[in-house]
Amino acid sequence: MAQRERIVAELGRPETPEETAARKAESSRVYRSSQTFRNLIAALVITLGIVAIVIFAVPRGEPPAPEPIDVAAVAENVSSTLEGGVAVVPVVPESWLVTSAVVAGDDPRTWTVLYVPAEDAGFVRVSQGFSADATWPTRELSGADAAGTIVIDGVDWTEYDIPDPARAGNISAALSTTAGSDTILVYGATDADTLRVVAAGLADQIVTAQEENS
Repeated sequence: MAQRERIVAELGRPETPEETAARKAESSRVYRSSQTFRNLIAALVITLGIVAIVIFAVPRGEPPAPEPIDVAAVAENVSSTLEGGVAVVPVVPESWLVTSAVVAGDDPRTWTVLYVPAEDAGFVRVSQGFSADATWPTRELSGADAAGTIVIDGVDWTEYDIPDPARAGNISAALSTTAGSDTILVYGATDADTLRVVAAGLADQIVTAQEENS
């Protein structure tokens, strides 16, 4: 007995071969679309998992603090390279941070230590110009003029008038003196009282240098 063709309810009659092929093609398309969507979701989940691992599994924390700079040790090395010159070692409060201690330049060769005082957001530089000429401090201070003198622990220092710190590299106060054939310049984005602390910490070394060259 011949098999009766299935009547499709929506059509009220059996499907034609073309309609059957179209129906199967549409079913395949829907299936493939669902598989693609599932694959997309799976890939997204995997990606989010990797990101979570990176965020939570990688060790975190602050970078290690830089090694403190031993100014005395660096100054000793600098002095050993000079012909008779001695690099000064500023005596400052222990709470001050040393961020740099280097010798550079040729005219004059200059030993510079950079401090950040703990009590303010400024900075203080102590520069020693070996065999520097009398105009060196003015050049370093962008043309600032001498405003007078002050005596700190037996050492005569020249004070400078800096009306526009922005034009002077943010320098707001400065002092200079001679130590033998060298010139010491103490300056920075700070106040006069802070510079006097540094000047007092240099007094003994400056007096010694002046006596040796008198």
